[in-house]
Amino acid sequence: MQYETITNDLTDGIATITLNRPDVMNAMSTQMRAELAFAVREGGQQARVVVLTGAGRAFCSGQDLGDGSNAANMDLERVLRDEYAPLVRAIHDCPVPTIAAVNGAAAGAGANLALACDIVIATESAYFLQAFARIGLIPDAGGTYTMPRGMGLAKAMGAALFADKISARQADAWGMIWEAVPDDGFEVHWKARAKHLAAGPTAAYAHIKTALRASFRNDFETQIAMEAKLQGQAGQSRDFKEGVLAFLEKRPARFEGR
Repeated sequence: MQYETITNDLTDGIATITLNRPDVMNAMSTQMRAELAFAVREGGQQARVVVLTGAGRAFCSGQDLGDGSNAANMDLERVLRDEYAPLVRAIHDCPVPTIAAVNGAAAGAGANLALACDIVIATESAYFLQAFARIGLIPDAGGTYTMPRGMGLAKAMGAALFADKISARQADAWGMIWEAVPDDGFEVHWKARAKHLAAGPTAAYAHIKTALRASFRNDFETQIAMEAKLQGQAGQSRDFKEGVLAFLEKRPARFEGR
């Protein structure tokens, strides 16, 4: 695919996908959603970790209300079903770890694009905003799924109803994101995090994602049975054997991944 609204770089096993419409704070158009979904799926097959970040001063300001027809007459059900759902599903189903490197404002669907990723690292000056109620809508792009799981129902309800800005530091304190880090050195930091994951046992990472997500619907007995099954699969991998050998030899492991 020829990208016009994003850039996509694959280096050292890291697919860095950058939302690249800085003039509109990386608001998502129909074209951007299609390009993002394609790039994430491609990254899941070609890379060992996928990173989403934004160009300029924002991560993503959400839906581009100037895209296409009059926003007030937009068929939102169709847009969510046909355009947003494939994108957030691609992120959710990605077989390798996904990181949102939130470099600035993440509002509306942009906030939920970030929250769909496995790990969210934000610069301290960034913020998250569930702006939907301000225009008579509900959180979408998977937000009603990820928010209560990430920060608990009480905080998610307040974020959705009041539509207040949530600073990156507050999001960190609530457990909504993995970490908020100083603006200085932000890029160096998230790249180091991505490099760490890219060098890791990616097949085991996929099992980790499967097991943790399933815990929300499983009872205890079902969950520990799943653990045993997935651990059995992980224990048959070359990465496990390499990990044990590296531990015994007191050296860094050289994981092959999937």
